[in-house]
Amino acid sequence: MSGPSLRLSYAALFRIPHARRTFVAALTGRLSYGIVPLAMMLTTTHATSSLAAAGTVMALFGAASVFLSPVRAALIDRHGARCALIPMSSLYAGLLTAFAVTAWRPGAPALAIGALAVAAGACTPPLGPTMRTVWRRLVPDEALLRRAYSLDGVLEETLFVSGPLVVGAVVHGAPPAAAVVLSALLVWSGTVAFVMSPAVADVCPDTAKVACSGRRRQGARSLARPVVVALGVGLSLGAVDLLVVAFAEQHHYGAATAAWVLAALSLSSALGGLLNGAVDGRLSPGARLSLTVGGLGLALLAAAFAPGLGTLTVAVACAGFFVAPALTTSYLIADAAAPAGFRTQAGAWVNTAVNAGSSGGAAGVGLLLGQLPLGWCFAISGAVSLTAALVTLLKAPAAPTVRLPSVPERETAGEEDAEPSRV
Repeated sequence: MSGPSLRLSYAALFRIPHARRTFVAALTGRLSYGIVPLAMMLTTTHATSSLAAAGTVMALFGAASVFLSPVRAALIDRHGARCALIPMSSLYAGLLTAFAVTAWRPGAPALAIGALAVAAGACTPPLGPTMRTVWRRLVPDEALLRRAYSLDGVLEETLFVSGPLVVGAVVHGAPPAAAVVLSALLVWSGTVAFVMSPAVADVCPDTAKVACSGRRRQGARSLARPVVVALGVGLSLGAVDLLVVAFAEQHHYGAATAAWVLAALSLSSALGGLLNGAVDGRLSPGARLSLTVGGLGLALLAAAFAPGLGTLTVAVACAGFFVAPALTTSYLIADAAAPAGFRTQAGAWVNTAVNAGSSGGAAGVGLLLGQLPLGWCFAISGAVSLTAALVTLLKAPAAPTVRLPSVPERETAGEEDAEPSRV
């Protein structure tokens, strides 16, 4: 396919051989990640009758999942997606099932539940970073690659919004542990379908490239900017969730009002992500990153002066408009900077920074709320993003040249299956 024809619309992504099949399978597996937090929390509460135990279990599960993500991604880079993801997803799904069986009825020991949760979190398959590595190999055009990453990010956020709705539907007629079992089934079946796609066959180990320590050091230095920016965005977003709730309580609007304000943030983020992928601008990735993270910071500073719910909603929605473009650009810069054999890990580091920042932002602003006025807390969350934007202006070491694989390299096997009509 020629370059111009590929830039027509988002639909062009699914005319690429194997793209639709691969992406749908990855999304199926990633839906599990939207379901499992609420499902595990409700299951633990049902089994132990303790919200404190549920909170502790979820903190342990989240920490194991987030902070070991680069280690699991390294297994993908070193051993290949098929060799690493199938045992990883099987172990993860098995541990989730064991968790559900143990906590199915009230009275289960909290220690056993916690141990299974930590073990499961440590085995979480890095489907998001691996899918972005596959996009890099599938998409032959940089502008279209930005579109692929934008769509990927928007749909991933949609899965995290819809996951709790699925849990609500399940627990309406079954114990909450059934939702954990559903999560295990989704991640295992989605991962198996994903790795069986011909597109994933090319995500294979390359020990010679991985062993090139010079390029690895250079790639690590180039990754500093997108990782720091992702950390800053995560810190700001984690703070905003709690700040909106505090604003609603302070102005006597009620907790349900806060949910609508945060929904406006998510909707605006999805819109911004789609526009970021659809509009072919002339800005370099570095300039795009500076503008989007800076825009997020300025919008949060504006929220500090909101006198009421309407102006706060507008300010938060404006902030959301920059979230998905900032994260998409961070992933793209990290991917381009990473040497071959390190790309899945590069995406995992950005992902880890966002999630760790979100947790840290919520914890940090929780401490500040008792010490500072609410407006100052909003201003500090905006200042964090503005500081991250300043980091993007610092001169970074030159990234290694990234050469997109040619069609023969991408289609080394199963060439008779490459017709678009079969995708």
